Amino acid sequence: MPRSVNSVASRKRRKKILKAAKGYFGARSNVYTVAKNAVEKGWSYAYRDRKNKKRVFRALWIARINAAARINGTTYSKLMYGISQKEIGLNRKVLADLAMNHPDVFASIVKEVA
Repeated sequence: MPRSVNSVASRKRRKKILKAAKGYFGARSNVYTVAKNAVEKGWSYAYRDRKNKKRVFRALWIARINAAARINGTTYSKLMYGISQKEIGLNRKVLADLAMNHPDVFASIVKEVA
């Protein structure tokens, strides 16, 4: 019995990898084995950095809130404690946006919790 290799599925699998490698430099875009390594590495970076993105943005929001809080005479930790005690339902993303774009509103929130 002859060996069956299912070239349709193999070609589909290879085309998928080469399509994902479009735009890569040199052999990475047109040699399957090189492209496969590059694409898999890229996918692993993408997975990792979807997690890191959340950390980076949270750190940015905290830095912005802290800077605005200090301008208004308090610290980040005191502000966040006051917000939790008063049960104000604003998260860090919204607070950072208010601190950057609407400092008067942010100042009123600081007065409310202080």
